[in-house]
Amino acid sequence: MNEQQLQGKKIAILAADGFEQVELLHPREALHQAGATTEIIGLEAGQIQGLNHIDKGEKVDVDRTVQDVSAADYDGLLLPGGAVNPDTLRLNERAVALVREFYDSGKPIAAICHAPWMLSESGVVKGLHMTSWPSLQHELKLGGAKWVDQEVVTDRGVVTSRKPDDIPAFNRKMIEEFAEGDHARRQSERR
Repeated sequence: MNEQQLQGKKIAILAADGFEQVELLHPREALHQAGATTEIIGLEAGQIQGLNHIDKGEKVDVDRTVQDVSAADYDGLLLPGGAVNPDTLRLNERAVALVREFYDSGKPIAAICHAPWMLSESGVVKGLHMTSWPSLQHELKLGGAKWVDQEVVTDRGVVTSRKPDDIPAFNRKMIEEFAEGDHARRQSERR
């Protein structure tokens, strides 16, 4: 991987309490190693609590809140998983609208594990080939996604993965899509 592949790119990481720790920390580290800067976007200022499955993990500092940002501020969006994290985020209208802004503006999005829940909630999954934690497949299919059980799936600048074991493949595809940049054409490709 080219260490400067994402030089000059700024990536938003949207998360709330209950994020799966490895699904935020490892992709964020991969983004930094590729030259990107990142900001943790939360529902409110302060810190958010990570989890190692069901045990408490590390806390991370929130850099900015959903009320203070727009998709125009960033080059891409990372959505870490954990069952609690996206379930909390999808109840926040501004967080859902922010995900939709990223999609509608053609910015690449990477979502792992339970995080595709946010893509479903924001109404952008119709026609997308996707994967996720298996328990989400029904909801994604109801939203019109073409769900498959694969390590990583990329469709029109949206990268999805199933679980922590998939992080190496997820990171590679995420960096590739973030480096590619603009996917505004995906609106005309929607089926």
